[in-house]
Amino acid sequence: MKTLSGDKKNPAPTTWPRWAATVLLLGALTGCDRGEIKVYRVAKEAPTTPEHDHTAPDLGKPHLTWKTPATWTEVAPGQMRLASFKVKTADGKLADISVIPLPGLAGGDAPNVNRWRGQVGLPEATPEEIEQAAESVTIGGRPAKLHNLAGTNTASGEPTRILAAISTRGDTTWFFKITGDDALVAAQKPAMLEFLQSLDFNSTSPAALPPNHPPIGSDPTTPTPTTGPISREGQPTWQVPTGWTEVPGGQFLVAKFTITGVDAAQAAVNVSRAAGEGGGLAGNVNRWRKQLGLAEFSTTELERVVKSLKVVGGKAALVEFSGTDSRSGQPAALVAAIVTRDGVTWFYKLMGAASAVAGQKAAFEKFVSEVKY
Repeated sequence: MKTLSGDKKNPAPTTWPRWAATVLLLGALTGCDRGEIKVYRVAKEAPTTPEHDHTAPDLGKPHLTWKTPATWTEVAPGQMRLASFKVKTADGKLADISVIPLPGLAGGDAPNVNRWRGQVGLPEATPEEIEQAAESVTIGGRPAKLHNLAGTNTASGEPTRILAAISTRGDTTWFFKITGDDALVAAQKPAMLEFLQSLDFNSTSPAALPPNHPPIGSDPTTPTPTTGPISREGQPTWQVPTGWTEVPGGQFLVAKFTITGVDAAQAAVNVSRAAGEGGGLAGNVNRWRKQLGLAEFSTTELERVVKSLKVVGGKAALVEFSGTDSRSGQPAALVAAIVTRDGVTWFYKLMGAASAVAGQKAAFEKFVSEVKY
């Protein structure tokens, strides 16, 4: 067995929280040792790979176990995920798989499904329509619903698909989702069903949580609202600048912030993501230029305007334009950054009145540069 708990010679970091719990993964995720049970301890500053052996897992902690499909490869889970996997084809097509626990009802099924529908360019559906279109599946021995949503990546314009299932157990709602290229995700449906059927929740206590995850079950006597809270599903870790107000992101966004500048000038910061390259640099820059009533750039012109921004773990592509908002007809400016991490492309866009954008440019660049995925 392998664990991150350390040993006498190599003790675990003292910064680990006391609530850190173990998660058993049935089968090795890569290589020839697929029959071995691996034990991982979730820790605040845990390394990305186990470094020490330990033979005594903490059996007093809650566990979730599953069988990993042969076509899936484990990747670092990030701050909000309990587990992450990816599938990549020989021609570069990608699919991202996430396991995310959230407290309470996490907004309810219909709002989450409609948010996913928006991510593939589909219109909102009524709760009745969502229920009718869902497929019955089994998650951890209990009935659940699988939502199969095919459409277009709103960032790249490419065919895309989401397969997602939701399971509420006690005071925790679990999200199991695979997102990516349309044909690839469709082909992974049998593996997704195999994964869902293999899930084993052997404790009624809150499950082991990723670092910086919102607390689950802190006050069981307080009812959890089904609408209103902003979902944190899939968000990286970031520090929101002073003066930015987070608002519901709607169907297409991971997050959205509004800003009021001098003389009540308005601007907004949108955060979105897409599997793979997300349409590429040129496609996205020219899409933003159209939003400002500007002509598309050639490759040569693009190379002259794209700047580099240092971010955690690498660099981002940064662009800045001014023009006329195609929706309002008012003068506007835009600063945008593109960051690629682990097969996912993240888009950050500050857009609005020129004075508000100019006043927030430094804060925006600092925000993007410090995001932890």
